[in-house]
Amino acid sequence: MTTSDMTELKDAEYAGDPAADENAGHAAGAAPMAARDALAAGGEDSAAAAELEDEGMTLTDEQSAAHGAHNRGDRARSFELSDHERPTSDIEEWRFTPLRRFAPLLTDTATDDREGDPAVDYQVEVPEGAPEVSTLAVGEAPRGTVLVPEDLPSAVASVRSEQALHLVAPKNTDLAEPFRVEITGRGADRRANAHVVLETKESSSATFVLNHTGSAQYAQNVEMVAGDNSQMTVISLQDWDDDALHIATHHGAIGRDAKIKHIVVTLGGSAVRVNTISDLVHPGGEVENLGLYFSDEGQFLEHRLFVDHTAPNCTSDSAYKGALQGRSARSVWVGDVLIRKEAEGTNTYELNRNLVLTEGARADSVPNLEIETGEIEGAGHAAATGRFDDEQLFYLRARGIPEKEARRLVVRGFFAELIQRIDVPEIREHLTESIETELSRSMS
Repeated sequence: MTTSDMTELKDAEYAGDPAADENAGHAAGAAPMAARDALAAGGEDSAAAAELEDEGMTLTDEQSAAHGAHNRGDRARSFELSDHERPTSDIEEWRFTPLRRFAPLLTDTATDDREGDPAVDYQVEVPEGAPEVSTLAVGEAPRGTVLVPEDLPSAVASVRSEQALHLVAPKNTDLAEPFRVEITGRGADRRANAHVVLETKESSSATFVLNHTGSAQYAQNVEMVAGDNSQMTVISLQDWDDDALHIATHHGAIGRDAKIKHIVVTLGGSAVRVNTISDLVHPGGEVENLGLYFSDEGQFLEHRLFVDHTAPNCTSDSAYKGALQGRSARSVWVGDVLIRKEAEGTNTYELNRNLVLTEGARADSVPNLEIETGEIEGAGHAAATGRFDDEQLFYLRARGIPEKEARRLVVRGFFAELIQRIDVPEIREHLTESIETELSRSMS
């Protein structure tokens, strides 16, 4: 497919052309539907469906009564553990998730801190002009003013975190250097719960970098409070060791004429699930969600987005790209955008692209768009999963570039646009190096 074809295709997607959606690979839930059909037919494709059964997953149209909300935004939320069911695969939000694999994080378990030996170590670097690190107890604002748990792991992380890390950019300040939080797990057999509150006061600007390394069984909440006319950038790096488990809920509220730029980069971990929620509750708000992930053999990476347009004249733009290599490499991306009746003048777009580098890898991609008003500026979504573009490879090889190097160039180009949208040079360099390392494995 040529560049001009892709441009025309995207324009058609914005116009809501169903044929364009099909050509772009947008068939929401196509992979699970195919797996369900395979289970019934018992044909060649039943292997993928059998893999779901091995993971303890089911493919069903039934939903739990507790999650039968009118729309995504009406899902029940509560701080009380008793109000949340243990996740099962007949609940829509968990149907792609290998629950047996995540089992240690689906129980009410305290953090496994030992005397002088925490389960997870935190090192925080605060930029000049910002107050020192502080903590917030349960019920101490702004903690809990934005993030109210909508599932059991998030509720456990809230209840089991007596103190939340609180980082603040003061009013009317523009912090040149980012807040840096190094989160290091001390063992794959050790459970840790955490709650982090990031805040930009009115007319301030700040970047927060959360870097996850080492190994742990880690349940995490990240609460983002962007005051009026403020600019917040959050970069969450999941660079765990191969045996780590991580479930996180990131929930942000955007003030009047404010913006949150939220970036998720997932390269490490045995199984990682990040659920990102953005509330556009005041006019003029903007959210930009960017994601990059690379799934290797045996690795499961799941990213979910929910953008709730409640106020008029707001903008959201979401773009996630992933690559997969290895027979059992898995990724899941689910994007939900809700435009409520009051959200006139909304402009939104969401995009997911997946590049499968080897046989046996699998990517599920489901974009969803709910619109309750006709008075919008624009709304669209697209998702596609494919292998290397033969025309691109032919073009490069025809100019004397060896096949392996040509494949490297295609993957670099696939991720380059997203990497360039990350404003922290050291993060861009780290990602470029990490992708090169991943490519060395797949191309060797």
